[in-house]
Amino acid sequence: MTPTVSRMDALRRGVTGTVARVLGLLAVLAGSTARASEADLVLPDFASQSFLNGSLNGHQILLGGIVVCVVGLVFGFLQYAQLKNLPVHKSMLEISELIYETCKTYLITQGKFILALWGLLLVVMVGYFGFLQHMLSEAPLKLFAILLFSLIGIAGSYGVAWFGIRVNTFANSRTAFASLRGKPYPTYAIPLQAGMSIGMVLISTELLLMLIILLFIPPTYAGPCFIGFAIGESLGASVLRIAGGIFTKIADIGSDLMKIVFKIKEDDARNPGVIADCTGDNAGDSVGPSADGFETYGVTGVALITFILLAVPDVVPGGDNFRVQLLVWIFTMRIVMVLASLLSYFVNEVIQGAKYKNADKMNFEHPLTFLVWLTSAVSLVLTFVVSKLLIPDLAGDTTLWWKLSLIITCGTLAGAIIPEAIKAFTSTESRHVREVVTASREGGASLNVISGLVAGNFSAYWMGMIIAGLMALAFWVSTSVPATLMLAPAVFAFGLVAFGFLGMGPVTIAVDSYGPVTDNAQSVYELSLIENVPNVKEQVQKDFGFSPDFEKGKEYLEENDGAGNTFKATAKPVLIGTAVVGATTMIFSIIVLLVGTETRNGIMALQTANLGFLSLLHAPFLLGLVTGGAVIYWFSGASMQAVSTGAYRAVEFIKANIKLEGVEKASVTDSKRVVEICTQYAQKGMLNIFLGVFFSTLAFACAEPYFFIGYLISIAIFGLYQAVFMANAGGAWDNAKKLVETELRAKGTELHAATVVGDTVGDPFKDTSSVALNPVIKFTTLFGLLAVELAVELNKSGNGTLTHVLAAVFFVLSLYFVYRSFYGMRIETPMRSSAEGANAAAKAH
Repeated sequence: MTPTVSRMDALRRGVTGTVARVLGLLAVLAGSTARASEADLVLPDFASQSFLNGSLNGHQILLGGIVVCVVGLVFGFLQYAQLKNLPVHKSMLEISELIYETCKTYLITQGKFILALWGLLLVVMVGYFGFLQHMLSEAPLKLFAILLFSLIGIAGSYGVAWFGIRVNTFANSRTAFASLRGKPYPTYAIPLQAGMSIGMVLISTELLLMLIILLFIPPTYAGPCFIGFAIGESLGASVLRIAGGIFTKIADIGSDLMKIVFKIKEDDARNPGVIADCTGDNAGDSVGPSADGFETYGVTGVALITFILLAVPDVVPGGDNFRVQLLVWIFTMRIVMVLASLLSYFVNEVIQGAKYKNADKMNFEHPLTFLVWLTSAVSLVLTFVVSKLLIPDLAGDTTLWWKLSLIITCGTLAGAIIPEAIKAFTSTESRHVREVVTASREGGASLNVISGLVAGNFSAYWMGMIIAGLMALAFWVSTSVPATLMLAPAVFAFGLVAFGFLGMGPVTIAVDSYGPVTDNAQSVYELSLIENVPNVKEQVQKDFGFSPDFEKGKEYLEENDGAGNTFKATAKPVLIGTAVVGATTMIFSIIVLLVGTETRNGIMALQTANLGFLSLLHAPFLLGLVTGGAVIYWFSGASMQAVSTGAYRAVEFIKANIKLEGVEKASVTDSKRVVEICTQYAQKGMLNIFLGVFFSTLAFACAEPYFFIGYLISIAIFGLYQAVFMANAGGAWDNAKKLVETELRAKGTELHAATVVGDTVGDPFKDTSSVALNPVIKFTTLFGLLAVELAVELNKSGNGTLTHVLAAVFFVLSLYFVYRSFYGMRIETPMRSSAEGANAAAKAH
């Protein structure tokens, strides 16, 4: 174990011990006053309400959803088996298996790290639920359920991430080999098949677990199970997304800079950073998004369930249970969307196969775009049809079925409109990307970077307008929802928009997962050195029945990588948009718990006594709005600092150990050492960031509840624009480089060097900071739900002074980790003169 890792373990133990002692004290001092919380929410009896003219009750309909989930899982694993059995040359298979082995090592290391951080959450959950809510003495099984399902949530995020890298590392070598057949279609079809396998398994697993809680867990235990589940999957996704983003960009930058330093080609087999780069493609672009998508889908559902149980009346005139009707409708929509994605995939394959199977050229973006729009259209139609069947006269209103369907459609359309808008800033065909290339011709790296920043800023404007417009439409429709149905219909509408964002989840995940496969496929081709294998053409002809076309294969792989870059970019704003819009619903749930509800004239409403605190006239609320932005900018800098320092160490090692003469490949030992460097700095950076977020959340929740509400709103809004700006600026720089490599065929030129610099600047923008803001927003909101209730309970029990002391202590701890995120991650090697640097580079030869 390295000294750095030892210090990290000691720090973790010390922090855990400190928090345990603090929360133990606070549990003793909290007194006996307790009140209802989200863990006390009770699910209604789904069998009590009939649907489809009395032919089925809610319980039976949701049971049918379990069948659909099983179908989705069977489809996903059949695709997995097909990918595994696709033909592949031994030289390529060896590389993909080496990548998988390094990915396994990375995931095992991260799994241990997640469990260590879960220890912190364990202390908070036991302190709040066990002592303040008296579950330890009065309802130990409830406490056990929360802790168990938090582990199940972690296992879900972790499991789908592992499945994702296994599928992708099957697909990368098979795609590389299929490209040699001289036709572009297999180069497109295999990555999409892998993506659909991941998407269907991910969504089906998430939905299955939620349906099991709804149907088979006792109603009084379901609330704790959902809360624990959401916290667990949020923790898992946060670690895997943030650490994966740091890892992949350390490796990517370390590998890419060698192209400039030593004038070697991309994915040169002699570069020990390339295997780490391939591992990073999976850690950052497969593991992270898979865990993130799993968590986003689940947390959005939990937010809507919580809202319905808090804001929809339990007993209504006529005996109808609106809670049952709305919950069954929402989950039926999710079930239908899985079928819509599956149907659209099969239809798309038939259409694209007829169009491109025998073609010699194809635009790899077109079939993916068609699939997204087809799925959106099918989902839209099914939304209205199924809503009409299930809730034709909800609350006695025969128009609500189409109004609620229209609100969901705002989100479904966002899942198609946003990718189209993103392509205007990141596609190899976009004017912005071509502007980056044009600026680079005369202005070099300097104007390249400026042009990318322009693209990112413009994209944030348009994304904001699109999301605001769709939310405004949802709000307008919600104004006609009767007040007798629910409290704050507009907030429910925003939750449904977030729900619609991920309605076609399997396809959204599929086109996102397309990117890491295409990126890895190009690397596998180069690393396999298949062109140097003796008598390879005769061997392939004999064993596989075709003569390989190496030139066309390389051309297809490179062009397809550009399409992968584009669609990786399109999925990011969909996920961040879901986080922000969905956070609105969760924040409102916190407001309901803080303010309380009352019945006025037979209608549920918020109690008016505390509403004035949710105003700019209440100084703490305004200060919370200001503070949230500060944390977003700290997080962006801290995550990039981890990349910068780690990349420095990786470059330092590669320069000292790369051998360009007399060898065909870098040694496996050197390649694994680069992977170790990336893992070390990913964990070190992640530890500082997570603990900074963790203690900030506790500090601000204890400071003042309405300050904290402002803080949560602020990080959602600032996070949206920061994430979109960074993601799309990075996407523009990435595909500008790809355009120079494919269309202009200008590798090794000064123009290419300028675009490589821009790409390395954009790497932490698009794949570290921007994407990690999504789970950070959701984790802060979910964990904040517990933290703010903890603070309120302390105040109610007469320990207001203790609460403020704890706020100060937690804030100091957060400042310590904020400080460490830069000063503990600095590049401390003394600066060398240019002559020393030149000598070091010469020695590397």
